[in-house]
Amino acid sequence: MMLLELAIGDAYGAGFEYVRDRRFITRHNDLSGYVKHPRHDLKPGRYTDDTQMSLAIAELIVEGADWTPEVIAGKFVEVFHRDPRKGYSGHFYKFLKKTRTAADFLENIRPDSDKSGAAMRAGPIGVFPSIEEVLERCRVQAVLTHNTPDGIHAAQAAALMTHYFLHDLGPKSDLPEFLCTHVPGAWHEPWSGEVGSKGWMSVRAAITSLMKHETLLGLLKSTIAWGGDVDTVATIALAAGSCSREIELDLPDVLVRNLENRAYGRDYLTCLDERLLKR
Repeated sequence: MMLLELAIGDAYGAGFEYVRDRRFITRHNDLSGYVKHPRHDLKPGRYTDDTQMSLAIAELIVEGADWTPEVIAGKFVEVFHRDPRKGYSGHFYKFLKKTRTAADFLENIRPDSDKSGAAMRAGPIGVFPSIEEVLERCRVQAVLTHNTPDGIHAAQAAALMTHYFLHDLGPKSDLPEFLCTHVPGAWHEPWSGEVGSKGWMSVRAAITSLMKHETLLGLLKSTIAWGGDVDTVATIALAAGSCSREIELDLPDVLVRNLENRAYGRDYLTCLDERLLKR
């Protein structure tokens, strides 16, 4: 699986995103259940934009859709309007609310962000068979919204994390060096401190947590402990970790059971996972 785990990471992390009170994180980050964010009104167990946009990418892959800016933009618009949800940045949420077609998206978007949006949705692209294809497909989807070197490279690194494990390219300990070989960035440098909004920050924090843990339980708890943009870190880390032979798939049943299960919730994600990983 991949989509189910990243959705659990996203939904769990949503309760802690940018919480400044370290005591809140320490007290509640025990994986005993989803947590209500102290400021946001998102219901515990509901995933955010990280999962919804990953779902859009995964659907395009299993559909065998043309990998063009028009098709990808159209899918982003489609998945948002069929299931509107909070979790997007305020600006991008308003943009999607008034955008109805791929043409509108491409004409009006300001694709100059270096934040984590392109990286958080990149995990499913790792299923493609070659490094070159992963990098190119990831670049095409990233430039729609994050057409900056840092935005593109963070997305490519996130996609190659799942690719590395899915295609069994080496031991977990060699992942940082593998990423440095193929994508510009200090992916081998351990992260420390709170995670900011830049895409490379979330990716480096996810890599550091992956290096330190052999279970999804430990990995998820570690990603939240960073503080900051932790739902994105958890999404990226669990997408990759769920594909690794060296990481035990031991997420607590309470998190699986209480993940939202509406039209595009747990059961839908599980079914789409099966179709995606057949590739």
